[in-house]
Amino acid sequence: MRETVKKTKLTENCSKQTIQLFVEELIPKLSVEEKVGIMSGQVTEQKLLDDLFLIEHYNIKPYPTMAVERLGIPNVRFVDGPRGVVAGTATCFPVSMARGATFDPELEEEIGTAIGAEIRAQGGNYYGGVCINLPRNPRWGRAQECYGEDPYHMGEMGAALTRGVQSQNVMACIKHFAMNSIENARFKADVYADKRTLHEVYLPHFKRCIEEGAASVMGAYNKVYGEQASESKLLLRDILRDKWGFEGFTLSDFLWAVKDGVKAVKAGMNIEMPCFCHYHDELPKALEEGRIGMEDLDEAVGYILRTIFYYETRKDPMEYTEDVLGCKEHIEIARRAAEESMVLLKNDGRVLPFNKKKTDKILVLGVLGDTENIGDHGSSRVHPSYTVTPLKGIMKKMPTAQVLYNDGSDLERARELAADADAVVIIAGYIHSDEGEFLADRSDIADMGGDRQSMRLHQRDIDLIRGIKGICKNTVVSIVGSSAILIDEWEADAPAVLFSFYSGMEGGNALADILFGDACPGGKLPYTVAMSEDDYPFFDPDCTYAEYEYYHGYCKMEKEDRKVLYPFGYGLSYTTFEIEEPRIEVFHDTAKVTVNIKNTGDVAGAEVLQLYGGWEGSAVDRPVKVLRDFKRVNLNPGEIKQVSLSFTKNSMSYFDEKTDEFVEENIGYIAYIGNCSCKEALHQISFRF
Repeated sequence: MRETVKKTKLTENCSKQTIQLFVEELIPKLSVEEKVGIMSGQVTEQKLLDDLFLIEHYNIKPYPTMAVERLGIPNVRFVDGPRGVVAGTATCFPVSMARGATFDPELEEEIGTAIGAEIRAQGGNYYGGVCINLPRNPRWGRAQECYGEDPYHMGEMGAALTRGVQSQNVMACIKHFAMNSIENARFKADVYADKRTLHEVYLPHFKRCIEEGAASVMGAYNKVYGEQASESKLLLRDILRDKWGFEGFTLSDFLWAVKDGVKAVKAGMNIEMPCFCHYHDELPKALEEGRIGMEDLDEAVGYILRTIFYYETRKDPMEYTEDVLGCKEHIEIARRAAEESMVLLKNDGRVLPFNKKKTDKILVLGVLGDTENIGDHGSSRVHPSYTVTPLKGIMKKMPTAQVLYNDGSDLERARELAADADAVVIIAGYIHSDEGEFLADRSDIADMGGDRQSMRLHQRDIDLIRGIKGICKNTVVSIVGSSAILIDEWEADAPAVLFSFYSGMEGGNALADILFGDACPGGKLPYTVAMSEDDYPFFDPDCTYAEYEYYHGYCKMEKEDRKVLYPFGYGLSYTTFEIEEPRIEVFHDTAKVTVNIKNTGDVAGAEVLQLYGGWEGSAVDRPVKVLRDFKRVNLNPGEIKQVSLSFTKNSMSYFDEKTDEFVEENIGYIAYIGNCSCKEALHQISFRF
């Protein structure tokens, strides 16, 4: 009797178990060339460099790995981010740091859903834009690609983007794993941190996104503990696979992250992107010589194919056509994100919002006033069909007003115009040549930014702000940039200050909405604005070795009792809020804090409630407190809402280097709840789990 061989078939929405059986049957049918192709990007290095510097633009079409058509095996089709789809002409959202200032995971999930749909419309199935590196110092050139300085906040926002993107059957990639927060030296820096710092500060946000189901993890360019991050067994196997149980696949940062193909594969780097490089050139010969085994290739291919087939067999929520690119609905989301993100830092005398009926002459000042300024010109650059500048947004908002523009280079002329204006808007800050992605030794792209040279405004902006001081009482400074900018030397000279970030294609319209009261500012700083650059961790953009310490951001400022100009989580509104005394319930090692919040003003607005946890009598050195939950709450005038936030005992544990595990403590704890990290803004309750 002849034995019947069963063949596994894939159907729509089939289970992971079915996919695993299918892949196990498929792998032996693959040739070595096909396996290596599945593990490799399929463009030439020259094509990549042409895209970057010469022809059209980077990633104008998805970058693929090999598809094996004879066996019906689809490929990875990579599209970069994170402020939108880099391929083609897509919606440009505000940069991630701006979206971090919204403290609104629901909105971030909407953005992810829109991005996922636009990727699918262009033939992509992979999104390399969930950037969750932690900016330990605001001078980092790519801080704009991340959400803020706090690991918990970063994890929640990254998880929301992951959910949204993957709802469209697009594989979300979290990057860059790990401890990548120096730009100019990213190809040579060897980064060290003690293991407690690694696990408590630089990895929790990655773990959170893995728990959310992120399909892929991208390695970093830098070294970690003396090894290339993309060749690190500690990161890729010991932590990612063994500790966290990651089931997706790993992918290298582009072109220069892998130095040794054999070592990378054995360490757990599954795909080398985006070019024919070390894997293509080294692996077949290494296999013949016995320096790598077929089982090593099969393991990598297995992770890749199981993940691809899972997403390729899910039922699509919609039909994807190019009409979705930059569509009205997505542009509306981009505008809402820009409005929610803008942080009102100062509003003396309630200068803002401007009175539309009494504002007939408006002066826009500064070289950035009519500049299309959406951020970095590196791999995250989006190419929208249009970008609204501050000047254009104000002109559209106030069509019957006289709106003048002056770049401020002639200070006397600027003063004359300001004296005759009802309102003055100074646009100050940075562009892509001040901060962004960096490639060394390329004189033709010297304007790509890199790490910031300073944390202060250009002298031209400072001179303009000081020169206009006192001339028009209705003057606001709108700051454009990615992260903390020190403004202590001129802050007293400006009645109102608004941090508007790189706010995307609709940024000018959103700014006008805020200035004239059609939107109420509700953004909160996702970082700390210190008094001095020396208050932040030491930063050397040209280092070959960097040691990342445990403390940074608000935890460092509080621990060292440093005065700050603006604390983490801070932001003003056009209305006022009352946060009543909180109540706490503890059950099953969870502390739930419930509080009533009321809009006591006369306009609708949003407040961000923030819950921090602290310790009493810990056996190890601890921060004063750490963020453990937050909620953006929208309230109409007079409206009261009851809000509950919570954290667990486990979330307050510490990493013990001796046992290589997290340890919970049976000690006293403190819950802090309020609208920023400043102790004066917080209610506190002591309790025990």
